[in-house]
Amino acid sequence: MIGGFEQLDLWKLAHKLALDLYRESERFPRREQFGITQQLRRAALSIPTNVAEGSARQYHQEFLQFCNIARGSAAEVRYLLRFALDMDWIDNRGYERFADGYDRVGQMLNALINYLRKQHARRRTPHG
Repeated sequence: MIGGFEQLDLWKLAHKLALDLYRESERFPRREQFGITQQLRRAALSIPTNVAEGSARQYHQEFLQFCNIARGSAAEVRYLLRFALDMDWIDNRGYERFADGYDRVGQMLNALINYLRKQHARRRTPHG
């Protein structure tokens, strides 16, 4: 499915959120450039990156592993957004917008993970 990842609604949303979050984090304090800002950006980029890489793998089980990593990164982003809100680096409106987006990404990842698990189980069941 090389190149096909760009057709996935999950990837499209995660990519857009990563771009928006990267821009939003430009406003974070300069002293955090190599701290929270960098960690948040890496976590946000990890989601569409892992979906893209996993989709290029040959087996459903491999794609599943990358989706699980992406799901962990989505949870990391959600926490770091909360931290940024509590530090007053992002306003409530921005926080809610990103939180809603990453909640949606998490739901989409869960749906894809469930699908891939079913496909993997189906392939392991003997036909007879």
